[in-house]
Amino acid sequence: MNEPQDLNAPNLRDRAVKAAQGKTPFDMLIIGGQLVDMVTGKLRYADIGIIGSMIASVHKVGQFKQAKQTIKADGLFISPGLIDTHMHVESSMITPETYTQNVLPRGVTTIVWDPHELANVSGLLGVDYALKAASKSPLRMITLAPSCVPSAPGFETTGADFTPEILEQLLSRENIHGVAEVMAMRSVLDGEKRMTDIVQAGLASGKRVCGHARSLKESELNAYVAAGVSTDHELTSADDLQAKLEAGLTIEMRGSHDHLLPEFVERLNELGDVPQTLTLCTDDIFADDLYKVGGLNDVVKRLVKYGLDPIKTLRAATLNAATQIGRVDLGLIAPGKRADIVLFEDLTDFKAKTVITNGEKAAENGSLTISIQPTDIPLGLLKSVKTDEFDANHFRIKASGKTQILKIIERPRFTQWGEREVEVQDGYAVCPNDMTRMAVINRFGKYTPPQVAFLGQWGVWRGAFATTVSHDAHNLTIFGGDEDNMAIAANTIRDMNGGLVVVANGEILASLALPIGGLLSSLPLEEVAKGFRKIRNAMDEIVEWQPPYLIFKACFGASLVCNTGPHLSDLGIVDTE
Repeated sequence: MNEPQDLNAPNLRDRAVKAAQGKTPFDMLIIGGQLVDMVTGKLRYADIGIIGSMIASVHKVGQFKQAKQTIKADGLFISPGLIDTHMHVESSMITPETYTQNVLPRGVTTIVWDPHELANVSGLLGVDYALKAASKSPLRMITLAPSCVPSAPGFETTGADFTPEILEQLLSRENIHGVAEVMAMRSVLDGEKRMTDIVQAGLASGKRVCGHARSLKESELNAYVAAGVSTDHELTSADDLQAKLEAGLTIEMRGSHDHLLPEFVERLNELGDVPQTLTLCTDDIFADDLYKVGGLNDVVKRLVKYGLDPIKTLRAATLNAATQIGRVDLGLIAPGKRADIVLFEDLTDFKAKTVITNGEKAAENGSLTISIQPTDIPLGLLKSVKTDEFDANHFRIKASGKTQILKIIERPRFTQWGEREVEVQDGYAVCPNDMTRMAVINRFGKYTPPQVAFLGQWGVWRGAFATTVSHDAHNLTIFGGDEDNMAIAANTIRDMNGGLVVVANGEILASLALPIGGLLSSLPLEEVAKGFRKIRNAMDEIVEWQPPYLIFKACFGASLVCNTGPHLSDLGIVDTE
């Protein structure tokens, strides 16, 4: 978003000073609602007068009546706009314009976007596309410079390579607001020059350096923070939450791991207050979930449902967030602040009645009231899947003798090394029924053979799943119980230039094309959500999930090699430790 008006413009301030004293009419006047005061934590009735994009006055009900536009807020709760402090638009598989259409009417007025999915696929072209979309959006998109392209250099191959020099160039841009999540944790701890230089580039720019501190504890956590990283969203338990709060990190507590939220709420309630450094984020939201429940508004709703005080929850999503991202003009309804305001019907479901951004009504009753200019899709983001054609033999592991001992990857999400003796038939290892195969194929024109591994504790698969949404390299990734279905799935993704597909018994059960970088669709969210729901339903037919770890979502992060433990990449089984 290009802010339409500088809050420090003299003419704006002059007009606001006069209107606040009743000498001239307001441009907009909100009357009759209850203000959610993020400073005192109290509710109070107040009217809000707006001049241009600035809140000029918060005053007694009925004190002033002159305004060019009056919005009646009787029975409604007046809150600052919600701020999502860490997210990836690409995870919802839709364009930035479509994302805006679906979260802004729900009360989300600002997002902090790390476009590293686009960057890993298409480099600076992807970042420039994100910045152009952000500049046209009524949703404030605060865009960061992806720090880990690839997420673990030397352990995977992506569509780009962001060196420290490229990060310096990005950080020199006014529309880049910091370094996005530093996922190469081991590189930071070991003092490797590439990652150290990237962090230093962020520190030298005076902008934030955001983090990804999954599973770091004690001395390693201290070292990671001492390196200059200031945030984390990779929480694994209530103890982990508290340790990272105590380490001084800004916490971006995410809603994408719902099973952890109840224990987070319990710990926060034990602490007695929501710390100033606690903010909220979505991180990743699938298309069908976004369509059904929205974005950060749903995280707020769930936290309240799990027992967190609604005003404290809103404070984390507004004032705390604004403070931590360095936007003193946001997060508070007070004179001199930017007029990003939401009128909620209640403080339980947080259904937005009216949404105002920069002093302009942007949405009413769940629909936008302003237009969004579309952003042209760069040709380089199209036709990004460049691979050979595959047959079943590509997904077999060569072996000798009657049996073979293989190194395997055990467990979804929190992986560990395993070992398994398997039978050998016709020169290939036989995948036992209680295991499954995984393959990763470079899809950026390297034309290297698939890398194949056996997975333990991944359930019994009765088909195959293939996807180019595979964090964070987004290479073509296939899971399956047998090689024939895996080959069909891989070729289907190749033919439709990216997306997701489920195959069983030689037939396609469901598919969703994502032709923009193999990540996004230009279709409306409703259609993408419907297609993704079909994928989910088909996956339920071929796999029996075992929450909270063996779940469909685990397939998208199984090749995230920067995380602790063994993972499969286009170079083979790798372990950054």
